[in-house]
Amino acid sequence: MKWYEKYLSVYGKPYAGVPAEVMDGIRNRLRTLQSDEPLVSVVVIAYNEEKHLPACLWSLSESVCEYPMEIIGVNNDSADRTADVFEASGIPYHTELQHSCGYARRCGLQYAQGKYYICIDSDTMYPPGYVQAMADALQRPGIVAVSSLWSYMPDEGHPWLGLKIYEFMRDTHLWMQSFKRPELSVRGLVFAYNADYGRKVGYRVDIIRGEDGSMALGLKQYGRIGFVRSRKARAVTGYGTVGADGSFLNSFRVRIVKYLKGMGSYFTKKDRYRDDESNLVR
Repeated sequence: MKWYEKYLSVYGKPYAGVPAEVMDGIRNRLRTLQSDEPLVSVVVIAYNEEKHLPACLWSLSESVCEYPMEIIGVNNDSADRTADVFEASGIPYHTELQHSCGYARRCGLQYAQGKYYICIDSDTMYPPGYVQAMADALQRPGIVAVSSLWSYMPDEGHPWLGLKIYEFMRDTHLWMQSFKRPELSVRGLVFAYNADYGRKVGYRVDIIRGEDGSMALGLKQYGRIGFVRSRKARAVTGYGTVGADGSFLNSFRVRIVKYLKGMGSYFTKKDRYRDDESNLVR
């Protein structure tokens, strides 16, 4: 059995359908992980994620980490029962009234007590060694931030073999890109950094997407962005933007074309990017 399969029993289901004993177990385990003096802050952001948040928190509650840590939440003014899930989990959480990942992550950074800030997306599940692997990487000399990789769950519309081929090609692209332009290989669901430097850079809230890549770009002035390839740091998530391009085959085609056009990033560095007008908040 894959490590995440048991979490699928609640993934995608309304909070009302989550068994009480599951939430009790999550709450009890999360309580044992919380430290008053954390080295690591694990920050879960959520906007209308009652159907995914229990599975995410379940996975985090089974984290195995030798470092003192805290797990906190940010409810981005959800209209569903996201707040109820946070409440039932027992972790401290804060409500951010302005909608966007940038605002939500900035809110989490404001309250994080740890030296390291680990970004967590509530529609994603994390393996037991995830926090440990990311924190280990952050403690390497000269490293100020790290990113890792993620997989998708096979289903009828996304066959296992096709996913593996797609993920192999995507992973190779991100790894090669990380040498010269690591900020382009960063994705918010698998990103962590030094919190003090993060506060100096700050999250952009004037863009619709890319707040984590922008954070990584700003952090480069303080050190290197590491790339973690270990399976211990490989999250599992739903399809999100992959499903926005229609069929899996079409999503595959769109991304291959994009990767081929971006091959120049394998060989050149860049410290400034021009914002696309369509990505600016109006």
